[in-house]
Amino acid sequence: MNADVRLRRLEAEYEGRVELCFKSFLLRPRPRPEPESGEQAAAALEKFREYTRGWERIASEPDAGELRFWSTDEGPPSHSIPAHLVAKAAARLSPDAFARMHERLLRAYFVENRDISREPTLRALWDELGLDEAGFEEHRDPGLLEEVLEEHNEAVRLGATGVPAVRLESNEAVIVGAQPAELYRRWIERSLSRLEAGT
Repeated sequence: MNADVRLRRLEAEYEGRVELCFKSFLLRPRPRPEPESGEQAAAALEKFREYTRGWERIASEPDAGELRFWSTDEGPPSHSIPAHLVAKAAARLSPDAFARMHERLLRAYFVENRDISREPTLRALWDELGLDEAGFEEHRDPGLLEEVLEEHNEAVRLGATGVPAVRLESNEAVIVGAQPAELYRRWIERSLSRLEAGT
């Protein structure tokens, strides 16, 4: 979330020279096993709530996005793929539709504490944004799943080990973790200088 806020500001700062391109990296590529009992489900939810207490520290950083300790009774997402597929289905409509869906997914998860692996939740977000109704069905296209997995595998090959993972098109080095805006800015400046110098 924090990297998203910082990088969007830098994209605006370097308008016409830097463009963000989001690709898939799956923190949980496969669905987690379903709890065998209600007690196990409750314990898993409480463990996840404790994990999200760390979001309070992240939300206190400069240039932070909004994050809230998990307070709903919805379980954490079972896996990453459904949200990625819906985001890519939105991208098939337009870059603006993707940007709006990307932002809406982040808010639904980090602020509203909703399970964004559930199709009814994803459909509700889609409808809320007023996106083309038929376009939602694109998330079932096997070609989109193949695209998500290819991007994930490429990220792993390049050294991504978590999110956010950021790289420049002309540089295969990957920066993992939400870094201060100044670090991203220096990286961009050096890269632009090299490109403009033709080196």
